[in-house]
Amino acid sequence: MNNINADIEQVIQTFFEESTELLIQMEQTLLALEGNPRDEETLNALFRTVHTIKGGAGLFGFDSIVDFTHIVENLLDQLRNGRLTVDQNLSELLLRCKDYISNLLDMATQKKNIPPEMNHVGENLLTRLNSYLGLAPSNNALPHPATGGKVIKPDSENKLPQEADAKLEREEAHVINEAWHLSLRFGPDVLRHGLDPLSCLRYLAILGEIVSATAVWDSLPDPSDFDPETCYLGLEVDLKTDATKQAIADAFQFIRDEMRMRLLPPQAKISEYLAALEEMSGNDILRLGDMLVKTGALTTYELEDALRIQKDRGRSEQPPPRVGEVMVENSLAVPEVIEAALQKQQHHRDQNNTLTRHVRVDAAKLDRLIDLVGELVVIGASQALTAKRLGDTALMESASMLSRLVEEIREVALRLRMVQIGETFARFQRVVRDMARDLDKEAKLIVTGADTELDKTMVERLADPLTHLIRNSLDHGIEAPSERSSLGKPLYGQIYLNAYHDSGSIVIEVADDGRGINTDRVLAKAMQAGLVAHDAKLTRQEILQLIFSPGLSTAEQVTDLSGRGVGMDVVRRVVDGLRGTIEVESILGSGTVIRMRLPLTLAIIDGFLVGINRAFYVAPLDMVVECLDLNDAQGSRGYLNLRGEVLPLLWLNRIFAVGAPEINARQSVVVVQSAGRKAGLVVDQLLGEFQTVIKPLGEVFRRLSGISGATILGSGEVALILDIPALIQHATARTFAAV
Repeated sequence: MNNINADIEQVIQTFFEESTELLIQMEQTLLALEGNPRDEETLNALFRTVHTIKGGAGLFGFDSIVDFTHIVENLLDQLRNGRLTVDQNLSELLLRCKDYISNLLDMATQKKNIPPEMNHVGENLLTRLNSYLGLAPSNNALPHPATGGKVIKPDSENKLPQEADAKLEREEAHVINEAWHLSLRFGPDVLRHGLDPLSCLRYLAILGEIVSATAVWDSLPDPSDFDPETCYLGLEVDLKTDATKQAIADAFQFIRDEMRMRLLPPQAKISEYLAALEEMSGNDILRLGDMLVKTGALTTYELEDALRIQKDRGRSEQPPPRVGEVMVENSLAVPEVIEAALQKQQHHRDQNNTLTRHVRVDAAKLDRLIDLVGELVVIGASQALTAKRLGDTALMESASMLSRLVEEIREVALRLRMVQIGETFARFQRVVRDMARDLDKEAKLIVTGADTELDKTMVERLADPLTHLIRNSLDHGIEAPSERSSLGKPLYGQIYLNAYHDSGSIVIEVADDGRGINTDRVLAKAMQAGLVAHDAKLTRQEILQLIFSPGLSTAEQVTDLSGRGVGMDVVRRVVDGLRGTIEVESILGSGTVIRMRLPLTLAIIDGFLVGINRAFYVAPLDMVVECLDLNDAQGSRGYLNLRGEVLPLLWLNRIFAVGAPEINARQSVVVVQSAGRKAGLVVDQLLGEFQTVIKPLGEVFRRLSGISGATILGSGEVALILDIPALIQHATARTFAAV
């Protein structure tokens, strides 16, 4: 019994995860619809999204979600039929409905009842929805809370309404001819898995009118063999609905593996399928099954069944049956529709579609994999060191092969955690839209580089900083429409969100074409707050960096959105925690660019190992440009001429106080680069490339400057990982101060 409950909970959890993804799609679709209100494909996609959520909720007994999404679905159907048109008010209402559905899902996930204040919000939304539908407001809009994940149990509410039987008696011949016929056979383990066949009928009643339902007991055993936990039920159902064949099949998607189903369309639908096939041309002509799915004559589930049957029969029959024959023999599709499709695609039978398969993997398992790969890297380095010390040629060759394999495994493991940043970017379309309306401003978000990949952990941690930056651009940067008009700017302000790879790092930019940053005002506020001495001489870049100081705000008044000096310091803390840097560029009157430069991964990097006295340090390899010898004359100046470029030098033994090098020891310069700036690190030994497993420093060393982490060498010794951006900034500042 415990295993059955665990299986049910797993299926319900999958429903929650998929519904959350669908709600994200719903928001993106609604925002796209604002720009093109009559786009038929977008309207259909929106309808399918809500319909899928409703179907899953109905199967698991989340009645509050079903009731609410059913009204939303009715409104979307009016939009698809052209009886309503999306305007700003209706779009706003549908976005609020999406938020409310998300809240209902949260309540169901937590197995909590809906609080009164949330019920009140739902009733207000339903009143507004009903006003569009021309219905009277409902006083009991949300009849019951979420059931908390419980599967529906058979009771009196699940029985078919008596009105359906009466209607069948009066108009049987006419109605049946216009109805779909569903032949349903449930598997023997349906009840053991906590799934109730009658809940499917309950959901079908939402799709349309059940005009006939007959129980089939052809698999019922003798009384002596009867098992009360085994399902012997079959149903023959006639359903009158305007829904598509796929929509009807989707009502059974969570019980699909536990049943067999056949759908026979009414005559009117067959004519529609034939007309759709007649209109197909060019790239629309695919394989037979795909064509039938595209026209709606075949569901994806039926296509899967046909292909499976064809494969099974192919093991014993030579030649194997054609998929069209399988469909006809198993009543999966109407013969005349199949014949029409075959005539259309006779010259395209050998075209293939590639089905992309995705596997859901718990993030904790990926993190564990990365940890194990890291340990493998350390052990591989230890084996290579041992082989070199022993001078065993065979062992050295084995260690070299192991090192190559470990590197490949490392690359594959890291790619598993890489996700596109586009999903994070997409949510800000809604942020800009809602905030612009609150501020009475006109603005649009322009996103580029959404397909740029980044470590999953970093993407999650960047959501809040990006929200702060975008809100700041809209509140402080973008001017009001009247002000923009007087300045000769377009009424719509533009906020840019961009991501791209650069020199082994990922760069994320938030820019706007607003008023820019007044550095004089920032400096005055910083002095007033005691963050800067009144006689301090700061560069423009240093002044711009002050906007990240805690408690500093240049807003004239405190609002719900800004003015308390909280937000930009959060951005700096998160970026620092990700071993990144942040830069600001701003031109008064033209706009601002805030650029975050981050490492591609937080787990394992390629490093360049150097030695100073008896200490070891690692520089990220993607930041190392070249290595040079250093002579005494060059070293005495504190900088050197690198092919006409001034290169500031840093002696790491002095910065980290590890002692002076041995007398007459050869010194080298490691030229490093970050954000377009270079510096030279003076070291004693160049030890070559090294796969570096990053270990975070403890709280005691959190504020240690110039160091971003540690790693373990093959010898068991600890090497510190250099914070190259911080060291370059220190070297540059010292050089300019000397000049």
